[in-house]
Amino acid sequence: MGKKRPRPQFVKDILRDRWMYVLLLPGVLYFVIFKYFPMAGLVMAFQDYKPHLGFMESPWVGLKHFARFFTEPQFWMLFRNTFLLAVYNLVFFFPLPIILALMLNEVRVKMFQRFVQTVVYLPHFVSWVVAVGIFYVLFTTEGGVVNEFIARLGMEKIPFLLSEEWFRTMIVSQSIWKEAGWGTIIFLAALSGVDLQLYEAARIDGAGRWRQLWHITLPAIRSTIVILFILRLGSFLDTGFEHIFLMLNSMNREVGEVFDTYVYMKGLTQAQYSYSAAVGMFKSLVGLVLVMGANRLAKKMGEEGVY
Repeated sequence: MGKKRPRPQFVKDILRDRWMYVLLLPGVLYFVIFKYFPMAGLVMAFQDYKPHLGFMESPWVGLKHFARFFTEPQFWMLFRNTFLLAVYNLVFFFPLPIILALMLNEVRVKMFQRFVQTVVYLPHFVSWVVAVGIFYVLFTTEGGVVNEFIARLGMEKIPFLLSEEWFRTMIVSQSIWKEAGWGTIIFLAALSGVDLQLYEAARIDGAGRWRQLWHITLPAIRSTIVILFILRLGSFLDTGFEHIFLMLNSMNREVGEVFDTYVYMKGLTQAQYSYSAAVGMFKSLVGLVLVMGANRLAKKMGEEGVY
């Protein structure tokens, strides 16, 4: 009888860590079912898709829908609104979880630290419907708390919810209130891995809290910041449909209409499936280019990058 063939090394590794792969399975299935399978629907962007004909029999039209989108009178308005909101979120929202995590990390009273963490995490679990409703109660001109306070000071009420000038400020402020605290989790986890002996050595050398922050804490989480920044660019033009849709009205639509709401209007309310698929694909391609460019730049600057 011949000798039993040894198992390949990768099979041994899988069997050794089989329970880790079992734990990984739900996450893999989620991405396969809800992220990768739907990508097959992108073929609609190159067809005049008809539901009764399906993907196989719908006529192919090439880049017709992309050409239509780029020549639409609304294109530059949509691009401007989406781009500005994305930049505001990147400039004002992205740094706040880092700053908040650094501040929480400096708190030495653990009970107070946990209390603050709980308070700033809670808004994440509030739906956008409730969040926008809270802001409506606070900022509406008819009985809103903020406007009533302004009126008592003898000033004219401000139409926060109807004004084009205040729309982007309200959107970014709501995003900060709802998600900034939740965003600190990853940075606090990175900070927990910093070697405490580095701080002790710095204190012996006479370094104060600010110098420790600049020379130890920030370099320790720099790779985490870079990776999250690159991933953030992947959804650069994803301004959040539900959030924007709830804040839109006839008075601020000129500055509030973005790609996400445009896709909803064309795809679901007007049944232009192929055209809306082309718009969504354009948005995704922009995110892909930004991620690849930022990752390459990060590697040139000595960082690890995402891949």
